[in-house]
Amino acid sequence: MLNTILQHLESLVSFDTRNPPRLIGSGGIFDYIRAQLPGYRCEVTDHGDGAVSLLAVRGNPRRVFNVHLDTVPSSEGWSADPFTLRVSADRAIGLGACDIKGAAAGLITAANATQGDAAFLFSSDEEANDPRCIAAFLGSDHGFSEAIIAEPTRCEAVLAHRGISSVLLKFKGEAGHASGANALHANALHQAMRWGGGALDFVASEANHCFAGLQGLRFNIGRVEGGIKANVIAPSAEVRFGFRPLPSHDIDTLHARFGTCAAPGALDRYQETFRGPSLPAGDATYAEQRRQAAQSLAESLYLPVGNAVDFWTEAALFSQAGLTAFVYGPGDIAQAHTADEWVALAQLQRYADAIVRIL
Repeated sequence: MLNTILQHLESLVSFDTRNPPRLIGSGGIFDYIRAQLPGYRCEVTDHGDGAVSLLAVRGNPRRVFNVHLDTVPSSEGWSADPFTLRVSADRAIGLGACDIKGAAAGLITAANATQGDAAFLFSSDEEANDPRCIAAFLGSDHGFSEAIIAEPTRCEAVLAHRGISSVLLKFKGEAGHASGANALHANALHQAMRWGGGALDFVASEANHCFAGLQGLRFNIGRVEGGIKANVIAPSAEVRFGFRPLPSHDIDTLHARFGTCAAPGALDRYQETFRGPSLPAGDATYAEQRRQAAQSLAESLYLPVGNAVDFWTEAALFSQAGLTAFVYGPGDIAQAHTADEWVALAQLQRYADAIVRIL
C-alpha cells in the first residue's frame, strides 16, 4: 500500500497549489483526483479566488473526511525542487507532503482499497484564512453528522485546539513639531505603544485560564507602522495583532477587553480581519460536551487520542456547524511550512491503514 500512497503523493506534490497567490483552478489537481476515484459521485465547485472543492461520495455515508490541497509558498531554503517528491529510507520530502498532501494521498489510496459508503471533501483555501470551501459545504444540505479533518497530528485524534482572531488597529494623532509639550499624548505611535503595554498586561492576567490541557491566551503583535520622522509627531499609526483563545474563552469578550486597553479617543478603527472558532466550538459548557462526543467517536474508531494543540484547523468550523469533529492526520506540525518539508513513511502507512479500517 505504501508504494501506492507514494505514487499518489508524487503526483499531488507536482501540482503547484501554493496559496498565496490563490491561482488554483478547477482543473489540474482536481482532474487528477477525480480520475483516481472511479465509482464515486464527484462534484467540483469553484468558489472564486483559488477556492475550489471536490466532494466525492460513494453510497450514503454520514461521515466525511476533509483534507486541504493548498500549500504555503515555498521558501528560498529548499535544497531541491519543492514540486518533485524525494523519498529516502524513512521520509517523503516535498512541498505540502506534511501539510497535508500526504493525507490526501492516503485517502485516495484508502478510497480504492475499500467498498461501501465513503465521502471525501478536498478543498484548496485553508492557507488563505478565507474558508470559502468549508463555508459553502457547511451551508449546503450535506447530510453529514461527523467529520474527520486531516492535519499533521502524528496519527493521533486531536479533540481540542485554540481559536484564532486577527485584528487591525488604527490610532489617530495630531501632526506637529516633536518639541511641543503635546507630543506625548498627540502622537499616535505613543498611543499604540500604551495600548500594547495594556494588552500585554491583560494577556499575562489570563495565564491561569485552562481548557483540556491548554493554558493561557496566546497573543502576538505582528506589525506596527506609522509616523513620518523623528522630529514630527506621528499623526497616525497602525497595529496588526492576533490572539488564540481557548475553547472556554469568549472571543467577543476578549475583543472588548483589548479595545479598552487604548486610551479614550485614541482609536480610529478596531477591525477584526479574520476569526476562526476554537475546537470544540461553543461556550464552555457546550464545548466540553462536544469534546466528549468527539472523544467517544475517536475511541469507537480505535484511534489513539492525543493532546490538545495550539494551532488552528478548519475542524472548528465543522464543530461550529454542529458536526462531531476532530483532527487526525499523518506527520508532525513541526515539519509543516518548513523548507524541505517532509512526512515520515511510517506515518503515511499508519494513516492509510487506519482509514481503510474505518471505512
